[in-house]
Amino acid sequence: MTSGFHEVSFPMSLALGTTGGPERRNDIVLLSNGYESRNARWRDSRRRYDAGSGMKSARDLYELISFFEARCGNLYGFRFKDPLDHLSSAYGEDISATDQQLGVGDGVTSLFQLSKSYADIGGSSSRNIQKPVNGSVRIALDGVEVFSPEFDVNTQTGLVSFNEPPTQDVVLTAGFEFDVPVRFDLERLDINLSNFHAGHIPSIPLIEIKTEDG
Repeated sequence: MTSGFHEVSFPMSLALGTTGGPERRNDIVLLSNGYESRNARWRDSRRRYDAGSGMKSARDLYELISFFEARCGNLYGFRFKDPLDHLSSAYGEDISATDQQLGVGDGVTSLFQLSKSYADIGGSSSRNIQKPVNGSVRIALDGVEVFSPEFDVNTQTGLVSFNEPPTQDVVLTAGFEFDVPVRFDLERLDINLSNFHAGHIPSIPLIEIKTEDG
C-alpha cells in the first residue's frame, strides 16, 4: 500500500459534504422458471465517493486543485475520512478496546491485522482496516486493556504487533479510528467557476484502493 500512496489526508472541510459508500458486484440471473440465481463476483465491497458536493466556495475549489496536483491526479492514493463510517464502534458511541475482535492467541503468533465486522442475525461481512489513525488504536486481551509498549501499530498497514505472542486462547480485541485509502477516479478536473457560482457542483469521484490482502 505504501507504493504509489501519500500518507496525507483529503481535506476534512471538503470531505464532510461527500456522498457515497460501499459498492458490491453480484451476478443476478433470471431463470426460465422465474427463479433467480445469484452469485457474488467480489469477495469484499469497494467504496466510492463523490467529493463534489463538499465544494462550498471558490476557496474550496482552489484547495481541491492544489490537492489534486500534489497527488499527480490519480497517480497517488491518499487517506479519506468517511464521514459516516470511520470508527470501530457503533454510530454515536465512543471507541472501546473491545469493539472488534482482532484474533485469538496461540502462543506463537504476534502479528494481527485490524479489521471491522458488519453483522446482524441474517449474515455478516468484514473488511481489513489498513489505515488506522495514529494514536487512536486501543487493544484488550480477554477484555483487559493493554498499553504501549506491549504492542505497536503500523498505521500504514493496520498490522498490530505484540512484543510477546498472546498466550493460548486469549481473545484479542481492538478499537480504533480509521481512514479509507482512495485515489481520484478521474484524470482531469473540469471546473467552471461561473457555473459553480450558478449552483453547478462538479463531480469529483474517489475510489477505494484495494490490494490482494485488503
